[in-house]
Amino acid sequence: MPELPEVETVARQLEPELEGRQIESLEVLDERWSRPESAASMGAAVSGRTIGGLGRRGKYLLLALDGEQTLVMHLRMTGNLVLVEGEDVLDPSEGRRLYEGERSTSTRHLRARFVLDDGREVWFTDPRRFGEAFLIDDAALPARFAKLGVEPFSAEFTAEALGAMAGNRTVPLKSFLLDQSGVAGVGNIYADEALYRARLHPLSPAGSMKPEHLAALRDAVVASLEAGIDAGGSSIDDYRDGRGEKGTMQEKFLVHTREGQPCPSCGSEIVRIVVGGRSTYFCPSCQVRLRRRPRRRAAKRK
Repeated sequence: MPELPEVETVARQLEPELEGRQIESLEVLDERWSRPESAASMGAAVSGRTIGGLGRRGKYLLLALDGEQTLVMHLRMTGNLVLVEGEDVLDPSEGRRLYEGERSTSTRHLRARFVLDDGREVWFTDPRRFGEAFLIDDAALPARFAKLGVEPFSAEFTAEALGAMAGNRTVPLKSFLLDQSGVAGVGNIYADEALYRARLHPLSPAGSMKPEHLAALRDAVVASLEAGIDAGGSSIDDYRDGRGEKGTMQEKFLVHTREGQPCPSCGSEIVRIVVGGRSTYFCPSCQVRLRRRPRRRAAKRK
């Protein structure tokens, strides 16, 4: 599933290409992409609008439009948003491939097609059809994302803030990081990588962290996400960037998907377990399992 680095990569690549361009038409080819809004209604609402920019909130892509509205898109498990130009801009009914690459995406996975005023197109492809989009007034955006947690690259993401989120919670650290109401944008891949960098066991209770652990985890989350962005994201399965190219982060994983391979630091064998239904990879030698801190008992009344 595309996580913050993958979504941020797409936004950074496409934003300068799309800003100021007019959407001549939006063709929604799959009703599931825009539901409960109908395909025809969504297409009519977006066609003719001018793009103000492309940003990100958590794992969501935000396409700013004139008229103080935003088209919010989520790639979910297998979605891609790709700029298409040149000979690849063809009638999808012809069944031609979307872009050149090591693993081309067929137009049978095309769910929405934006035609721009310069002849180029932006295609939303999604083999598993879980991706979605909705149009929202800009004034309603804060309320819509009120339950989404802090952005990892913001000034608000501090060790103290992380400690406040963790509190006395007993949930495992891996599950804690995947909770989007805490830190927005971290998914399965980068949670594993961050916990390894912080040398924290994924089953440690979130509320067991001391100040030094909180500082280490805060820095590790940022470092892991930055590494993902620098590598153009992780292309384990279907993910491609805004140009239709694979990311390279999968070649630089420290522990994720490296079960049975040696730890980069100590050489011990990397182990895979399941936490909260998600495959989790870690080094049992390097990553310390913290114990739950006992609660302070109230002083006895005399």
